[in-house]
Amino acid sequence: MAEAVRSLERTFELLEHLADAGGEMALSELTEVSGLPMPTIYRLMRTLVNHGYVRQEPSKRYALGPRLIRLGEGAGRLLGSWARPALSRLVDEVGETANMAVLEGDEAVYVAQVPSRHAMRMFTEVGRRVQPHCTGVGKALLAQLPEERVREILARTGMAAHTPHTFTDPDALVAELARIRAQGYALDDEEQEIGVRCVAVPLRGAPTTAALSVSGPTSRMTLETAAAVAPVVRDVAAHFVKELGPAAG
Repeated sequence: MAEAVRSLERTFELLEHLADAGGEMALSELTEVSGLPMPTIYRLMRTLVNHGYVRQEPSKRYALGPRLIRLGEGAGRLLGSWARPALSRLVDEVGETANMAVLEGDEAVYVAQVPSRHAMRMFTEVGRRVQPHCTGVGKALLAQLPEERVREILARTGMAAHTPHTFTDPDALVAELARIRAQGYALDDEEQEIGVRCVAVPLRGAPTTAALSVSGPTSRMTLETAAAVAPVVRDVAAHFVKELGPAAG
């Protein structure tokens, strides 16, 4: 029984190594990062391949498999449900609509929202997909990725100008992401919609690339208000990740 449990632990560790590497690794690379004997890795990877959780490319490199998509989608929906108390706390403390989004492929997907109690408030449908370059949550998601991957995403999605304030140059956005990492939050300053300002923070330590945000009309969410709100959003985000437990670490 103990050996079966250890094999299960090793299998999950290999999947996490693949995810950390961008989804694809060679057998020799898995051996190096895991410290496991190559025959052990080969046996575990063949089992994962046979069940569709890993696929083997023509190059013989291993990649995350399509069967993980269903698990990921289900987990993403659950993560949104788990986030609702944290979003409610944000609404109570800040007074504006609170959102959670995750990165799926090249898009930011809203998985949870708690609306403001103001008559004039922001509303985004849960399940809505947006390009990441023009939203607060999108930039908070991109700020968690290596620059090379960011540029690949931008090359695929393009950088359409939704307003005169939208970032449309990859170099400028990459510089903006560096500022976001340094200050700990992203600002959507009327970049997706005129009259709307949003503050978003990365959910660092979450089991997937995710972000929390609050958004409101610029008449209430002034630049000064946004700067004051940012530490509150960071604190709620950190507390939420802690509540998720060891699996989020």
